[in-house]
Parts: sequence; C-alpha cells; structure tokens
Amino acid sequence: MSHSVVLGVSGGIAAYKAAELARALIERGSSVQVVMTRAAQEFVRPLTFAALTGRQVITDLFPTQTAEGALASAVQHIAVAQEYQLLVVAPATADLLAKFALGLADDFLTTLYLAFTGPVVLAPAMNTNMWHHPATRRNLETLRERGHTIVDPEEGPLACGMTGPGRLAPPERIADAVFALLDRPRDLEGETVLVTAGPTQEPLDPVRFLSNRSSGKMGYALAEAAAARGARVILVSGPVSLPAPSGVTLVRVRTADQMRAAVLERLPPSTIILKAAAVADYYLAQPPLQKIKKTAARLALELDPTPDILAEIGARKGDRLLVGFAAETQDLLAEARRKLASKNCDMLVGNRVDVEGIGFESDQNELTLVMRTGETVVLPRASKRHLADRIFDELLKLRLALLAAQ
Repeated sequence: MSHSVVLGVSGGIAAYKAAELARALIERGSSVQVVMTRAAQEFVRPLTFAALTGRQVITDLFPTQTAEGALASAVQHIAVAQEYQLLVVAPATADLLAKFALGLADDFLTTLYLAFTGPVVLAPAMNTNMWHHPATRRNLETLRERGHTIVDPEEGPLACGMTGPGRLAPPERIADAVFALLDRPRDLEGETVLVTAGPTQEPLDPVRFLSNRSSGKMGYALAEAAAARGARVILVSGPVSLPAPSGVTLVRVRTADQMRAAVLERLPPSTIILKAAAVADYYLAQPPLQKIKKTAARLALELDPTPDILAEIGARKGDRLLVGFAAETQDLLAEARRKLASKNCDMLVGNRVDVEGIGFESDQNELTLVMRTGETVVLPRASKRHLADRIFDELLKLRLALLAAQ
C-alpha cells in the first residue's frame, strides 16, 4: 500500500542521515516530500534529497518568483498539509522542538506543522546537555501530550566530543515508527465509541468543590486511538486542560449528574463504551448559596453518594461492549474482578495510582485487563496513547471470543 510522507529536516549534524531515512521510506513504497529549514541546508544540499525522492525540495516559505507563483507558494503549506498522510522530522533539533511546542511559525516547516492534522513523528538529535535541559524536557512532554510519536535518540559519542544520549536514532528505527502509524488498522470503522474522561467537580459552596487528581489523559488517549482506527467518537469530559482530539465530538460536563445525563443521552448510538472518567464518589446534596466562612470551629458536611453511572450502563448495555476502569492503591486484581462482575462489564481496566510515574497526571501507565471470559492481560508500563491502542486490540479479541461462545 502506497503512503505519502512529508520528511522535515532541521539544522543538525545528523541531517545527512535524513537522506538514509528518505531512501528507507521510498523503498517501503512511500512517496516522500522533503522540507528543509535554512539551517539544514548548511549541512546537506537540497539536491541530495531531490535526487533521492524525484521531487523538488521545499526550502522557503516565500521563494523569489513571479507574483502568480508567490501566491501559490503562500498557501503551499496548506496544500502539502492536506495532501500528505504523515509528517516526520529527522533530525528534530532543540530549536525546532521548542517552536513546535510553542506554536511558532516562521518558516515553511513550522508553518506546515500548524496546518498539519495527521500523525507526527519526531526524531530528536542534539547535544547531551541540550537533551537533558528542563526546557527541552518540557517541550518533549508537551509534544507527547499532543499524541506525537517521539523516537528517542541513542547514546554514544556525539559530534561535539561528548558521549551520552543525543545521537539520532537509526533511520530504520524511525521508518519503523512511521509505518507503525501509517499501517495502523482501521478496524473500528462503523463503530460509535463513547468515552468518558477526566474528573468531576462536586460543589461544596460557590467557590469550593470535591474532586480528584484525574488529568483525563487516559480517556483522551482512548478517544484519539478510536478515531485513528476509524470510529465515530463521542468524548464526554469532565474539567481538564487537554485539547480536544482531532475528529472527536467533545461534550464538556462538570458534575457527576451532568456526566450521567450526557452519557445516557448518547448511549443509543454507541456500540463500545469506555468509562475512563474518575467520577467523584460523593457530593453535597444542598450546597450553600454563599461561601462558607472559615471559623475556629470544626466543620461537618453530610455527603451523599453520586450516581453509579457504570452500573447503570451495565444494566442497560444490551449487546454493547462495556469497559470499566478501576484506579486502586491495593488489591488491584481482586477489586477489578469484583467491579467487572458487579457492574456487568465486558472488560475492567485496573491500574495502581500509588506508584510513582504512572496513573493520575502522568503520561504513562501500566494496566491489568480483566476480561469477562476470565482471562487476565497485563500491559507493562508504556505511554497512555500506546496503551489505548492495546486496550482496543484486546477488546476486539474479546468480542470475537464472546461471539464464538454464544
């Protein structure tokens, strides 16, 4: 199957290796359009890539030409963004990562990035100290949160004389990352996937509320993965600071009651439901209309349980696939099995939230999947976006097993 790829090349000593990447992509059947920054042209001439790809290399946002040609070039970044399936940048310098993270657009490649809606693969290469700098780490975190694939550099001797992480990953490894995205199955076409994400906030007074540490990252990763695999996706989200995934219908709610209403309203067209939201367990039924004033006296509040949305869906799910989530600090497997049965789920995704570096607010997780068939699958630590695809892989296997058992 032929794919179309934009190869961005930024200005680092590893730019010459981008020629090997272009060759690897072409040998696997891709058409490749190379875009070079001005700094990249100081290391490798555009003619090298033109000879490899058979296409003119794009080097300027506004090349010198006739007025008619200038008008065409002024919107060329939009045309390229719409024509090509994937953007890969190798090497991605610290400067380019910063521009992408901040949304700065001062040349063709950075402007193209802002207009591009497909998958993005970034292969950083730089000095070890630059790689470890807090600014670079924050920029990488931002880009990962957007769902971009980062092909981390390797360790070894660098052109600057230092030894450590910063060497561009081998071109074949970068090509593998590209085709892992391009060849992703469209196995959810025809499905309507309903995902809940984030926390809820239950008012205590006009300025205070009960909530939890959920960032919504797992639910948003699930929504993004489902859309990438061809599903129509409805994402019901509590208050989070994440951007809406591309191609997803986003419904914003705040309280557990609002989430319940939004979910039940959108239940009929759904074929797969993933309840990844961390809904507050208790709420104050009659919060005061005025702010509670602080005094020296102890304050007691009587809290009522919030509606059990997962159990309510389980009671009326019919032939839909229902996935619940359990965030636990102890007895994970036992609690996952209990919840799977009591809520009538087909799969229960359990994770520990008392382990540093995973769970709430983290970009990574490690999961235990408990199936209605009795099978248990352990997914080792990985990015939440990667785990989202693994959940769908196992869920589709589960559906086949359930159908075969009927």
